[in-house]
Amino acid sequence: MPPISSSNTNPHDFNKPYIVTIDVGGQLFQTTIQTLTLAGSNTLFSTLFNPSEQNIPFVDRDPELFSILLSLLRTGNLPSKAKTFEIQDLVFEAKFYGVEDLLVQSQLNPSQFEPFDLEKSTILPLTGRDSPSAIATTPHGSVHVSHGSKITSFDWSLKRKSTTLTQFTAIDSLVSLSPNVVAAGASDFCGLQIIDLEMGFVKKTLDWENVTKSWSTVQAIGTSPELLFTSFESSRRNSNSILVYDPNDGFKVVSEIGHNEIFGADLDSAIPSTKLDWIPSVNLLMASGSHSGPSGISGNIKFWDVRSGDLVSEIIEKADCFSDIAVSDTLSAVFKIGINSGEVSYIDFRNINSYWNCLGDSRKVLNVKKEGVGCKIESHGNQVFCSKEGELELWSEVLMGSSTTGENANEERIFKKNVLGRSKDVGGNRITNLAFGGTRMFVTRKDQQCVEVWQSSVRRF
Repeated sequence: MPPISSSNTNPHDFNKPYIVTIDVGGQLFQTTIQTLTLAGSNTLFSTLFNPSEQNIPFVDRDPELFSILLSLLRTGNLPSKAKTFEIQDLVFEAKFYGVEDLLVQSQLNPSQFEPFDLEKSTILPLTGRDSPSAIATTPHGSVHVSHGSKITSFDWSLKRKSTTLTQFTAIDSLVSLSPNVVAAGASDFCGLQIIDLEMGFVKKTLDWENVTKSWSTVQAIGTSPELLFTSFESSRRNSNSILVYDPNDGFKVVSEIGHNEIFGADLDSAIPSTKLDWIPSVNLLMASGSHSGPSGISGNIKFWDVRSGDLVSEIIEKADCFSDIAVSDTLSAVFKIGINSGEVSYIDFRNINSYWNCLGDSRKVLNVKKEGVGCKIESHGNQVFCSKEGELELWSEVLMGSSTTGENANEERIFKKNVLGRSKDVGGNRITNLAFGGTRMFVTRKDQQCVEVWQSSVRRF
């Protein structure tokens, strides 16, 4: 059967639906040049049409898989029949045709994240006896997991890519700088290491030369689109600082902020930052840390202008210090889990000097039982996720009409709590890490040598 065309159709006119016929594994498919060009010029699809060639191109591949990828080109989404195939078969075929990026975008576009429908869908097993200590994700769903002295990487299709042995005994901080490069550090090992996981070697080691000339450990790592932030503490624990690096300029130090030298019993300055979060809308770096002293647990949350090095604002924690902190740029608020109460509270960016607003039972008695110890909290999109032992809670804002600004900004904000997962997903060992990538949530638990992958039951195929 020859390619179908009419006498009034110019095959060189790409604005008209010039129809082509393709033979895949003995089955004929008809489509248009416009559809094939959606795959891109450097793909096999772009070679399947030639206006001057009258022979039907033949591809010796599986026609059913081709049909799924052709539907992906036509609609931008996978058809429902894709559920009958293993994802690795689709990945392998997409790579052959050169459309893997389109497959990734159709399945793991971050804008398609559906928080209320998340279910535990997959378990990623890890080798060895060590439980995961840190997770680093990428926007399109790949994930790097540190466990003991190793970092294991899984690609966007959750296939294990590699396991890299590092110089660390255990890794406490891990962030992705690119799909194959991470920054890793530990609270008991000198220096920050930039590691190429694909090649399996350390590209660069970064350190902080403190006043006492002692070696420095990494307490936290954060990133912005252009910069890398690292919280260091001297091995003698008498000084700390945050260094700002430029990854695009050989990790050159751009600035240093929050440098503290501890003298005597100055406990406030002795608190290194153990969490760093970049806030794009206000171009500020949030740095938080806590300390256990004779009078209990205290902490601080600081907002830094990285360009000037100025401290813009600070929240001092005394009564119910945080177990964990999360900043939501979308919700314009900073959230905490109280270490004593275990309750979630927030402060609005628009009134940062106000008091914490409790989302749960603000009447709960403090200092009786530290219900928030070990709890984790992270923000993603318009939602805030937190762990309570082995369970997961989702807090989302309920819009009540017109918003209020100024001193009364917080009075109009109402948040609703939902418990995530099916009945069989609820409970289990205490959650130690929460991370998000693409349309997925990654969860690790104490004493378990695996990573849980939570996905929307609607989006999974």
